[in-house]
Amino acid sequence: MTENPQHDVLLAARVSVRYGEKPPVLRDMELQIRRGEVLALVGQSGSGKSTLAMGILGLIDRKRTQVEGVIEFDGCDLLKLRERELRGLRGRKVALVLQSPLSSLNPALKIRTQLKEAWRAHVSGPNADCEGAIRSTLESVSLPSSDEFLRKYPSQMSVGQAQRVLIAMAVMHRPALLIADEATSALDVITQSEILGLFRELSRSTGMAILYISHDLASVAGICDRIAILHEGQIVELGTTEQVLTSPRHEYTQRLMAAMPKMPQRHAAGKAATV
Repeated sequence: MTENPQHDVLLAARVSVRYGEKPPVLRDMELQIRRGEVLALVGQSGSGKSTLAMGILGLIDRKRTQVEGVIEFDGCDLLKLRERELRGLRGRKVALVLQSPLSSLNPALKIRTQLKEAWRAHVSGPNADCEGAIRSTLESVSLPSSDEFLRKYPSQMSVGQAQRVLIAMAVMHRPALLIADEATSALDVITQSEILGLFRELSRSTGMAILYISHDLASVAGICDRIAILHEGQIVELGTTEQVLTSPRHEYTQRLMAAMPKMPQRHAAGKAATV
């Protein structure tokens, strides 16, 4: 996707968040997410990435937290919605995939049961419709849709399979926005690459926008249309993936680039040296 200022804006946030008397976690942070794009939000731990995700989902405790501003999603200010209205959005229009799949899934329930619960959270209908939706969604994330697989418990799957189940639960209702919060950081390098490719394919095939939250700038290069750099509660750089990775403007982005691991390069004699 190329930079297109006329592209429809799905979510526009301008928000400040403060916990108690502590300094603000987000300070007049401004961010837009376009329909169908994959936007990476990159920053170090404590920069406010997950706070923004929780704000979009309405999961910030408003009694203990000062939240000011606007989070407009599809024409509606999420900060003005009641909990009942937010529950109707979560999982249906805005979905979340977290970091640890084996912690997020219920270890006591079979995969079929958990997928059924995800479907019935927003849809009522006959079992045949539910089964059809489950099998179709599993196939869309490259998982088996057989009865044998659906009878498994989370502990009987690999971490990569468990993460795909979580993604299946999140995309079952074709949300307009999927938030992936450090969703690959618990995976090995090969599985991480597969899951990143899956996110890219889901966005392309369904038109779903993805907010991919990560502390790892290197991991976003292959899947994101734009990158937003979050530092000390503010977006300090925002641009296309190519622009941010090849011509970073902000000093903090330049530091992130300098900290990225570099591939070793071999001398003619066969000894390895870093570049």
